[in-house]
Amino acid sequence: MRDPYVIMVAPNGARRTKSDHPNLPMTLDEIVSAVADAQAAGAQCAHVHVRDDDGNHILDARSYLRLTEALRQRCGDDLVIQITTEAVDRYTAEQQRALVRDVKPEAVSIALRELFAQSVQQQENYEFLQWAYEENIAVQWIVYDPSELKLVGAMIEAGVAPKDVHLLFVLGRYSLGQRSKPSDLVPFLTALQNAPTLESAAWSVCAFGQGETACLATALALGGDVRVGFENNLLNADGSIAKSNAERVSAIIKCADGLGFPIADPKIARAKIIENRSYA
Repeated sequence: MRDPYVIMVAPNGARRTKSDHPNLPMTLDEIVSAVADAQAAGAQCAHVHVRDDDGNHILDARSYLRLTEALRQRCGDDLVIQITTEAVDRYTAEQQRALVRDVKPEAVSIALRELFAQSVQQQENYEFLQWAYEENIAVQWIVYDPSELKLVGAMIEAGVAPKDVHLLFVLGRYSLGQRSKPSDLVPFLTALQNAPTLESAAWSVCAFGQGETACLATALALGGDVRVGFENNLLNADGSIAKSNAERVSAIIKCADGLGFPIADPKIARAKIIENRSYA
């Protein structure tokens, strides 16, 4: 039997709006309610984006601090709150680093290809990462392509990332009609198995479109954790439109239950994401 799995809800993302789904949360109150409902459905973690008054994705420290406080008041201390530095072609590596320094979140997701887009900033990135891990900020690296794992290995060898680094494999892309499929996971796991420095890495999966359920079930069967929600997909496995993020969380948990996979209780999930890290 596999270890208890962790399920993270990603309720809104950076791109979708109410025109995509009327229940996509955009305001602070909507995000808090959506996360609380997803938590009640079984999610132990939340990956959240904040929006400005016009509904645009922003990297704004004050907005994230307000959202974090509101989530803590509504959802309690068990919920792991993960912010994002997603650039969406608007923010520089310097702005991404500044956001994390200003917020000091307990967890953050960072896209490798965005933070390391400008090679001249590698030293600044390494100094930032040393600071982040010293501050006990749980960094989850977003990996869009298996080749990016070489950079993760280099960070571990340089001592700026822990051996049990957290990875998120993105199966597919943001494109019209995108449908991820379970076989999309194979190149990532092959690259992971061929990288000795990553033998202690923890990994999770997110996927797009109607194939999301099958992809996440496959990830669970192979020992990974999962991220589900309207950021990547609005559809149930049968092609129907999900009513809410909580419905998608429930669907994945039901699927995992049917396969006999145990879900982590909130304290175990927190320990797995936040507390258990070792350095080279």
